[in-house]
Amino acid sequence: MSKPVFVYVTYIETTPEKLWDALTSSEFTQQYWFDTELRSNWTIGAPVALVMNGKVTDTGEILEFDRPRRLAYTFKHEADPELRKEPATKVVFTLEPFGNVVKLTVTHDGFGIGSKLFEGIANGWPVILSGLKSLLETGKVFRIPPESLGLDCA
Repeated sequence: MSKPVFVYVTYIETTPEKLWDALTSSEFTQQYWFDTELRSNWTIGAPVALVMNGKVTDTGEILEFDRPRRLAYTFKHEADPELRKEPATKVVFTLEPFGNVVKLTVTHDGFGIGSKLFEGIANGWPVILSGLKSLLETGKVFRIPPESLGLDCA
């Protein structure tokens, strides 16, 4: 049995620079990512923390930072005691100009077979990235409570 890998591809009508800022600036992430702040100094080897309502939900380390093309960091869930036992995974954002839009590919891998974290990732990323696309293209973002997706972000 192979290990699960999450891959999501979307096309967003924006520039690579604006998309990059939306992925790395807490001012943007709080609007489309369940009010989550991303805290890091964005240098290779630096820590990164996802903070929701003052609580660290996930941590990691910056592996790649090639503005505005590629961002990668490790991802370790901290909020749920059961999921905290799972090993760190890796998330990669690849941005490619594609005519007047940007192709965004998100790859999240490193999950163990039968990973419960993978279930949360597979439910969460599509909503987060759809909100990102909506925000950049329309200036508005829809609200879906994380609880309705089975995500423990509190």
